[in-house]
Amino acid sequence: MQRRRVTVRGVVQGVGFRPYVYTRAVGLGLAGHVTNTPEGVVAEVEGASAAVLRFCERLAADAPPLAVVDAVDHCEVPVAGGAGFTIVASRTGGPARTLVSPDMATCADCLAELADPADRRHRHPFITCTHCGPRFTIVTGLPYDRAHTTMAGFPMCPDCAREYTDPADRRFHAQPVACPACGPRLRLLTGRPVREAPDADPVAGARRLLAAGAILAVKGLGGYHLACDAARPEAVAELRRRKGRGDKPFALMARDPADVEHLVHLGTEERGLLTGGVRPIVLLRRRAGAAGGTAEAVAPRCPDLGVMLPYTPLHHLLLGLPGDPPGPRLLVMTSGNLAGEPIVTDDDEALERLGRLADAWLTHDRPIHVPCDDSVVRVCDGEQLTLRRSRGYAPLPLALPVAVPAILATGGDLKNTFCLGEGRRAWLSAHIGDMDDLATQYAFERAELQLESLTGVTPALLAADRHPAYRSGRWARRAAGARPVVGVQHHHAHIASAMAEHGLDGGRRVIGVAFDGTGYGEDGAVWGGEVLLADYAGFTRFAHLGYVPLPGGDAAVRFPYRMALSHLRAAGIDWLPELPCVAACPPDELPLLATLLERNLTCVPTSSMGRLFDAVSSLAGICHTAGYEAQAAVELENAALSEAGTAPGPGGNYAFGLRFPPVDAGLPVTADPSPVLAAVVADVRAGVRPAVIAARFHAGVADLVTALCESARERHGLDTVALTGGVFANTLLSGACARMLRGRRFTVLRHHLVPPNDGGLSLGQLMVAAAHAPVARTHPQQGEAHVPGGTRQSA
Repeated sequence: MQRRRVTVRGVVQGVGFRPYVYTRAVGLGLAGHVTNTPEGVVAEVEGASAAVLRFCERLAADAPPLAVVDAVDHCEVPVAGGAGFTIVASRTGGPARTLVSPDMATCADCLAELADPADRRHRHPFITCTHCGPRFTIVTGLPYDRAHTTMAGFPMCPDCAREYTDPADRRFHAQPVACPACGPRLRLLTGRPVREAPDADPVAGARRLLAAGAILAVKGLGGYHLACDAARPEAVAELRRRKGRGDKPFALMARDPADVEHLVHLGTEERGLLTGGVRPIVLLRRRAGAAGGTAEAVAPRCPDLGVMLPYTPLHHLLLGLPGDPPGPRLLVMTSGNLAGEPIVTDDDEALERLGRLADAWLTHDRPIHVPCDDSVVRVCDGEQLTLRRSRGYAPLPLALPVAVPAILATGGDLKNTFCLGEGRRAWLSAHIGDMDDLATQYAFERAELQLESLTGVTPALLAADRHPAYRSGRWARRAAGARPVVGVQHHHAHIASAMAEHGLDGGRRVIGVAFDGTGYGEDGAVWGGEVLLADYAGFTRFAHLGYVPLPGGDAAVRFPYRMALSHLRAAGIDWLPELPCVAACPPDELPLLATLLERNLTCVPTSSMGRLFDAVSSLAGICHTAGYEAQAAVELENAALSEAGTAPGPGGNYAFGLRFPPVDAGLPVTADPSPVLAAVVADVRAGVRPAVIAARFHAGVADLVTALCESARERHGLDTVALTGGVFANTLLSGACARMLRGRRFTVLRHHLVPPNDGGLSLGQLMVAAAHAPVARTHPQQGEAHVPGGTRQSA
């Protein structure tokens, strides 16, 4: 006889792991018990030595589908005797070391019961089991028990309690288990003043409203959505107007992939992402014949449609079960908020903040404890590219290539996420949003405290972007107290993020190509077209895009024609009236802009590749005004896609000028965009189609990246390239760069699970801060720690 104590760490609470242990132990004839603890799942098993060994051997390999087992440790303890195996009450106390599962889409077994008139949970909007449903967004503490979730206020009825205690049942110890007799209650609220609708079935009433063109606020897992019938252009336009969204694309929810196949291209990888357990929004390339109609109303002049499938029982009911009356087959589903604000989770707040946006509210009384937006992914060259890592992924940790001390990295001010790390794990938060809104800053603070409580990480060091005005950095300095704050250069953090995702330990530098819209440079300029030779400890600025003025700061971002005019002036090219960017500029603004540029007033120098995309988009006549971030670049990519695969034509690819300083000058290479601007102007004046100009520009940027990487390898012997920054969300450019670099025998690192945009910035900040944790010291002006040797400028 033998008795062993087994400790299982990882995502092992809320995923049916204790019932799995129970069934396994009973099947092997073992006695003992299993419990949840803050450290994970702990079991003691006693019986014949061979049976105990078999129990331990495949405990991880045969784990439940939602479990992620990091480690199984076991040791021998004295034999205690006794018979039977039990699940005992969870133990509390001690630091949290277990992992919480993300929210997961409704499983096939629950969907079958949802549609079965003979099942007692037929059409129950909150059906769930150990293999699916809410987890992260309802957890209020650890260990993961019903008392530590927002289901604590719903006592189980006798039928649910019987399932909960039956080892043979799929809902054995499923904490969110409920039914129509004891679970949350769905309500449809309409009218002014708001009151409960008289419909006996709130879902049927909601479907009728959607079919009539109404806009509904629908309470989901991590917040409210705003929904309307995507096939009604007037409803989509009204939602766009109310939300103040401009032309920014909406996401679609479809009942089945077949409902969107006429609109988009669906490959094997895309289909797998759509139908898997996470159910993110998947960006899918629009079909050439899908112009106009639903596609154009939902995503004007955008090459992609964002599509997701239902991931809650309520979504399935809204889109209709077999035999239901006809209703909308495609719904616009966008986050329940005004542009720039965080997603709404509180019911009273939903009535107030969404009062001007929604005609009705489909809501319920199960509280949302943690806000969590939908994740956004796409496929690039057959591999997943994550653009927003949130529902379905958070709060799963990322494995780190080196051990780090307890650190909190606060990210950037756009697409903010923060990152907690300790040991060989980093927890990237769910999407927070843009930090210019006070409500978003409060949401950041709440989310940070909640993630600390779930992970047990108490940071002794903070990391933040070096931009002196970033709100995320200001928060870090306020919250730090006596703890040091390490300032990390923006593009260095992007490259470190790509390195960490690919498991690089920092022992050898990489060629980091960091292209984005804006990042605070070490010289006070706005960087964004950078080639850095980097490890975690520091970087050398090997090359950058030539500086041009950013006229009027943020106004140049909103009005791409300003960047086009600035680039033309910097290149010494006249503002000819026939050029589209000149024609787009209001006549009274032209002389003012000329004065600003001539006298260098409110003109910060920028090396931003994102702003060059804006300039070419306007110069080609594609987009002059940006209603959302990167709109001009998105529309430029859309135009280029129509020429993808065709020969470049008589004009060929556009070529940048490269200025190499003397080897001993200690200065970076400059990529001069002036020849590109001159070639674009010549094509515009010759009547070349905007799509051809867009394709030639993309090809020219890929040529530039390849040439700079080859030069860096020749001078420094490096052969690994990291492509990072928001510009590389452009799959046309990313794919072209990767193909050309691999063809020249470079190892190419691209993001897959961590966003290339600022949503992945905090992971890189954490890694850079960890590299300097032992030597961090107080910055005399900003209260930040210097990064020793952080910047070296030399080609």
